[in-house]
Order: sequence, then structure tokens, then C-alpha cells
Amino acid sequence: MSEHKIIRLGHHGDGIAEGPVFAPMTLPGELVSGTVDGTALKDVRIVTPSSDRVAAPCRHFKACGGCQLQHANDDFVAQWKADVVRHALSAHDLSPDIRETITSPAQSRQRATLAVKRTKSGAMVGFHGRASDTLVEVPECQLIDPKIKTSFGILKELAIIGASRKAPLAAMVTVSLDGLDVSVQGGKPLDGPLRAGLAQLCDATGLTRLTWGDEVVAMRTPPRHAFGSAFVAPPAGTFLQATAHGAHALQALVREAVGSAKRVADLFAGCGTFSLPLAEHSEVHAVEGDKGMIAALDHGWRFATGLKPITHEVRDLFRRPLLPDELKRFDAVVLDPPRAGAADQVAEILKADVPVLTYVSCNPVTFARDAAQLAGAGYVLEWVQPVDQFRWSSHVELASRFVKT
Repeated sequence: MSEHKIIRLGHHGDGIAEGPVFAPMTLPGELVSGTVDGTALKDVRIVTPSSDRVAAPCRHFKACGGCQLQHANDDFVAQWKADVVRHALSAHDLSPDIRETITSPAQSRQRATLAVKRTKSGAMVGFHGRASDTLVEVPECQLIDPKIKTSFGILKELAIIGASRKAPLAAMVTVSLDGLDVSVQGGKPLDGPLRAGLAQLCDATGLTRLTWGDEVVAMRTPPRHAFGSAFVAPPAGTFLQATAHGAHALQALVREAVGSAKRVADLFAGCGTFSLPLAEHSEVHAVEGDKGMIAALDHGWRFATGLKPITHEVRDLFRRPLLPDELKRFDAVVLDPPRAGAADQVAEILKADVPVLTYVSCNPVTFARDAAQLAGAGYVLEWVQPVDQFRWSSHVELASRFVKT
């Protein structure tokens, strides 16, 4: 056993001591002891705790791998996430106004992918353990919406009738306005009896939709989500914001950043998370690579009232970014790319001199890279707003506003 002083937290939430040595569930300033194994500190014991240390609110925290930071108080986590953004930008000599982190409340995750394992006596539902393939049951999880917990019994039944003993199912459960939407991967191949059994289970339990692999096997009603005044039923397994609270926060930030723009391009538009609320005041052109998501957006717009026109196109923006002559007709652009960022699309935006850009990101590192490209071409990064939808995790999202000078 040896003692180590924790200097800082890494991007994955582990404490880092000289070496470097990584120690999970530790905080800066703490003196800890343990056994060094490569670059990891095993059997960690807290010798001198930080004043920011708190008792984890969830009894599953130490075993479950779903959260990394429940041992720190909320103010510390919010500041640390803002600092992650700040450090990423400072690496490119950028120092904009970084606002205080907006954090979603506990038990607000509207979507979770759960592991479901068939056992000799029945089935288990939970998350994988910390750095382990062991399944940890989480009946008192403080992260997910309580409605998702009501699916645990249903998921066990799904495993009993449709899972092998060799591998767990991955069940994505989403809370919609109409009930629970369940999408399962890793199950037995569909045949007549399994398809009939799954449909019966869906009907008996009141699921809005049940998807097995790539096939919707039963749907009581399309599972809808509200995007502004419009209602959208996304395709099964489609990306959605992690919490309704976070989605509303990001929508408000995008509206703030766009301001009075009359014509807006929404790039990587998904199912209309931003396009539909923006259409309450602006004409919108939505671009997304998935045709099912664009179809859902269009359906939501057509059945809404009081919205301005939304045009759309299915287009892979990594392979075919919008070009300057296409971009010049817009007063503002919304960018919400995947973790890889949008370097090629940003390069075209620079050529078009778009007046206002709002960039929503789930990766501060690629955001900072793209922000530096914008800053070098005369854009001012006015503000950055960290948004913490993944409470107690190391994940951080943000919204921002760029203005062409």
C-alpha cells in the first residue's frame, strides 16, 4: 500500500495523482492509499477526504458503472464540467464567457439502455458494474425517470421468452408522452412463435411500441415527444436528448442564440428538436442524414399549427456539407453534430460569412477545435453554456453563440 495526493480529475472522472496514477471515486486535494497496478490505484482508501466529498445518494453507486461522480457535491460537479469546457477552449487560446452549468435534476433521464440477463430462475435487469461485465441490479437508481423502473418486470419477461443464456439483451427504454417505448438488441432471431409472444406481451403491459432488432413487432400507438408546440414520433432507437429538462434548456439557448433571424438552417437536425421550436418564429431548413428522422420531423410539422415553413432534405453532412451558395440565404445556422464535430461543414460556413452560428456539442474537445477554426476566420464566440443532462457522469454538453465580425 502507498499514499498518493490527488491533483485533479481526468476527463473520465477519475482522480489523478503523480505518475500519473488514476484512482476512481476520489477528488482533488484528497490523500488516498492503495496498491498501484500499472497506472491504476487498486483498493483505494480515503485517508484525508475533500470538503467537496458527500455520501453518494444512490446505494448502488460503488458497484454500478452508470455514474462516476456521486461522491462529489453538486456545486463541485457543475464547476468541474464548466472547467472541462474551459480547458478544452484554452488549449486553442480561446477564453469566452462560460456560464454556470445547467444541471438536470435527479431521476430525470427519459432514456436508458439497460442490460437484461436471463438466469436459471428468471432474469435480471440493471447496468454493468464499474469496469466489469457483471450485471448490477439497480432497483433504487437515482438517475432514471421512475417510469423506466416500471419496465423492469416487463424486461425480465422479454428476456425469459426471447434471450439466450449466453449474452444479455440491451434494452433501450424511452419515456414518451404516450408511455414506454422499448427497443431490444441481442435477442433470439424472430420466428412466428416469438413474434406472437412479444406482441402479446406488448399488448398486455401497455407498451406504446416494442422493437426487436430492426423490426417493430408491436405498436399500440406511436410514441410521441413534444418539440415546442409540435408532437413527433421518432423512429425506434433514434437519438433524443437524455432528459426533457436538458432538451428544454438547449432549445431555449438555441432560440436565444438565433435571436430574430428570419431564415435558419438547422444542420444535423435529427427529428426536429430545434427545427420545430424555431419554426414558431423563423423559417427553417432542416438537414439530416437519416430519412426516418426527417420523415418524423415533417409529420410533426404538418400536424402542428401556427408554425412557419420548414423545408428539409436528407443529406450526409460529413460527405456533402452545405456549400457557401446554399448557406448564404440564411441569417443563422444551428449546428448539432455528433461527437466527431463538424470540421468540414464549419469550413463551408466560413466561406459563406453566415452572420450568426449557434453550435450545440456533446464533445468539448471537438467543439474547441471547430471553435478555433471559426475564431481564426473572424467569428467571436460570445458565450458558452454547459448543460449537464448526464448527471453524476463525466459527460458534458454545451450550447454556444458565434457572431461574424
